Amino acid sequence: MSDVTENGMPQSGEARDFARFKLDRVSTPCFVVDEVAIESNLKILADVKVQSGAKVFLALKAFSMFSLAPLVMKYLDGVCASGVYEARLAKEKFCLLRGEVATYCAAFKADDMRSILETSDHVIFNSVGQKEKYGWMVKAANKHVGLRINPEHSEGTVPRYDPCSPNSRLGVPISQITADDLAGVDGIHMHTLCEQGFEPLQRTWQAALPKLKPYLADLKWINFGGGHHITRDDYDRAGLIAMIKEIRETYELDVYLEPGEAVALDAGILVGEIIDITKNEMNLAITNISATCHMPDVTEAPYRPAMLGEGDAGDVYRFGGPSCLAGDVIGDYQRDAGFAIGDRFAFLDQAHYSMVKTNTFNGIPLPSIVIWNSKTDELKTVRKFGYDDFLNRLS
Repeated sequence: MSDVTENGMPQSGEARDFARFKLDRVSTPCFVVDEVAIESNLKILADVKVQSGAKVFLALKAFSMFSLAPLVMKYLDGVCASGVYEARLAKEKFCLLRGEVATYCAAFKADDMRSILETSDHVIFNSVGQKEKYGWMVKAANKHVGLRINPEHSEGTVPRYDPCSPNSRLGVPISQITADDLAGVDGIHMHTLCEQGFEPLQRTWQAALPKLKPYLADLKWINFGGGHHITRDDYDRAGLIAMIKEIRETYELDVYLEPGEAVALDAGILVGEIIDITKNEMNLAITNISATCHMPDVTEAPYRPAMLGEGDAGDVYRFGGPSCLAGDVIGDYQRDAGFAIGDRFAFLDQAHYSMVKTNTFNGIPLPSIVIWNSKTDELKTVRKFGYDDFLNRLS
């Protein structure tokens, strides 16, 4: 497991079947995603939705691997998007035949609304002003109008990942909500968690409920957003199911959940190679994996990703990327056999967020994307990136 506590990112880092995956089967750098592990997570989410009556969406901001869209839509009710491009991806690749698309953005541009309305079933506004400006268009298109609220109850410990931190720009503070603000609103959206269990959600709901009660009878749904680590072994799924059923029965509301990481938790690795080893008071391993380009959350959170096969013996090596950024450091690692130039290694739990956040700073190549089936051992290359992918982002 990762050595980071809840709320501090992340709570994952299990090798699962990757413990027997031969790293030399792929070129580096490379994301390897186990479709069996993805399906295992999806089955858990499907069981929660069946038992609770909730609708469960995939959050594309965390996992946008549309090559697995048929598998995702076999189990879930739809996807949620964070803007015009994700909404189009949602409709074209995930929900062309079935499923709902819910789109939220901190602010919509007028030029984007036509596309948003063509691709989305729910349009969720971040402010009352945006709702007043565009809500009539959503109604005219016979789509759902949503409003994001800030329950002003903080459960996070990393401010940049806490939507309820002081002066947050995300959602209407619940203390400011009036009946007029909710006029024409079909549902409210309340995304407050980050890689957390059920208890923080329960406490947030209990804190928000007294202020929301006067308005619930006029609403059709409530969306609890993402950040729910429902597929983690220690998640209180029974508690979640009971809370959702109580909300549905007591207030006659549909309930939506938008997990992202939970779909891809512990389902992917990022394979790299040691290019050089130097020393500056400690051993330094220069790799073709860049925290800056391939795993930005490592420096943004920050956190230390778990490594496949790491141990607690042997010399310590500080792993870093090939970029010119001094802070392109991944973490300190050791294993019994030590490390040498040319060695392959893999960071665990990299299917979510890492893939959608990659960039080509310094002209560093993007990792290839491969699907592995841990039952059949079939390996399929989905995408390889080259110079043109770098060139086409520039001018």
